[in-house]
Amino acid sequence: MKIRRGQLLILFVNLCAILSFGIYFIRNFNYEFIIYVGVITFFLLVIVFTNDKVNYPNYILWLLTLWFLMHMAGGSVRIKGILLYELILMPLSEAIPIFRYDQLVHIIGFGTATLVIYYLLRPLLRPDINGWWSLSIIIVSAGLGVGAFNEIVEFVVTIFVRETKVGGYMNTSLDLVSNFIGAIAALLFIRLKDAPRSVNR
Repeated sequence: MKIRRGQLLILFVNLCAILSFGIYFIRNFNYEFIIYVGVITFFLLVIVFTNDKVNYPNYILWLLTLWFLMHMAGGSVRIKGILLYELILMPLSEAIPIFRYDQLVHIIGFGTATLVIYYLLRPLLRPDINGWWSLSIIIVSAGLGVGAFNEIVEFVVTIFVRETKVGGYMNTSLDLVSNFIGAIAALLFIRLKDAPRSVNR
């Protein structure tokens, strides 16, 4: 386990958030988000114990922290009696519940997950690799796969917890679309800022 420069604060923020939100959800018998706190704790441990092998940029770790905080706040903070996850940030349609805080979290979250996957793959890429478009499809598909896994977790939560805010088919579909937007945004970022210069275009 190795903590590099600037990462101790990131770890401290995450540990404080896990403890604070964990206590809050336990005291309020919010079993749905207790499960999510457990999942997040697991992935935090994975990142900590792979940190010496994977060169996670600090900005990605901060983005993961932001995702975590937004997710926890979404299940606990209310504005004028409305839970954040149910809040419409910008009413773009009368028929479809967009644009919601929930969708913003998915865009940021799974865009970040796509960046993480790229950094996991990057050490395995040959310096002379050809075909950026093929690599792009793999990166985006992997990001969407993480998003699909999240929907499976939400489905499992609905089985074990009777009252959840997960939503139905429309919510799942909008989540997947938001994940795709986030993955494409991450790909554009990688393409413009962080793609290996040796990759042929």
